[in-house]
Amino acid sequence: MSQELILVITAVSIGFFHTLFGPDHYLPFIVMSKARKWSAAKTTWITFLCGLGHILSSVLIGLIGIALGIAVTKLEAVESFRGNIAAWMLLAFGLTYFVWGIHQAVKNRPHNHLHVHEGEKSHVHTHVHTNGHVHIHEEQSSVNITPWILFTIFIFGPCEPLIPLLMYPAAKSSFWGVTIVAGIFGLVTLATMMSIVIISLYGINLFSMKKLERYAHALAGGTIFLCGIAILFLGL
Repeated sequence: MSQELILVITAVSIGFFHTLFGPDHYLPFIVMSKARKWSAAKTTWITFLCGLGHILSSVLIGLIGIALGIAVTKLEAVESFRGNIAAWMLLAFGLTYFVWGIHQAVKNRPHNHLHVHEGEKSHVHTHVHTNGHVHIHEEQSSVNITPWILFTIFIFGPCEPLIPLLMYPAAKSSFWGVTIVAGIFGLVTLATMMSIVIISLYGINLFSMKKLERYAHALAGGTIFLCGIAILFLGL
């Protein structure tokens, strides 16, 4: 088996398993899509852009390191530092969104209205202020910023396995080797991210979530917060 083929197989397998075993690569998009009621097309597009930023930032750092002759250990230290920043950003965003989601759930709790009609008995009507009711302006005020927050977090998030993968063909002065490895790793990572997000959303939509709908934002924030915890303290 040629060294080039070994590199390609390695890039495919590492790209796939690195993404699969890193829940931060897809869980934020799944829960935010459900909470924000994004369409499948919008969710896929946001996932793609965030994944692209995630990959290109590491590729850029790797290429700069190769050009300057920086040792792999130093580049990995830079990636580790970026990873910590991304994890703390994910944790902070998740916690903030969780608190906001709890506030929304409490504010939109079901409450009763007394209705009295002329010539008829009065009756009590249970009513919920949903995002489609009078509070729609609060939802729309932050709807556009959420994808940008996720994109910023993923820009800082490193692809740790990519740097060593790039270094081997670079050491042999193979520009095409570097390009192919980075390209295959990136394509597999993006394909895995989007596939998991789409399949998961399809599966979730098969079940009725009406009882949890009021807590969708809180659940999304809590999930993202736990992703940050897992990265920082469990090394995922």
